[in-house]
Amino acid sequence: MTQEELDKLALTISTSIALCHKEVLTLDEAARYMGVAKSYLYKLTSARQIPHYKPNGKNCFFRRSELEDWLTENRVATNADLNGQAQAYCLRNNATNR
Repeated sequence: MTQEELDKLALTISTSIALCHKEVLTLDEAARYMGVAKSYLYKLTSARQIPHYKPNGKNCFFRRSELEDWLTENRVATNADLNGQAQAYCLRNNATNR
C-alpha cells in the first residue's frame, strides 16, 4: 500500500471510531452510521417515521441511541422462535381441551 492509501485508511478508521462515540449525529453521519442513503433518511424524516431533532428548524440531528432503537424495533422471528411458539400454543390448547 502507498502512503496515500494508508493515510486514507487511517482517516476512515478514525472517522468510524469517532462516529461510534458521538451521541448526537448530523444527517450525513446518521446515514453513514445506518448504512443508508441520505435521500432515504430525508424520506424517513419527512414522513416522521424516524425520531429526529431540528433545533434551528433547518438542520436534522439524530440521537445514536434512538437510531439503534429504531433499527431494532421490528424484529423478525427466526424459525426456531416460531417453532417454540407453535409448540407452546399446542401444549396450552391440549391442556385446555382435556
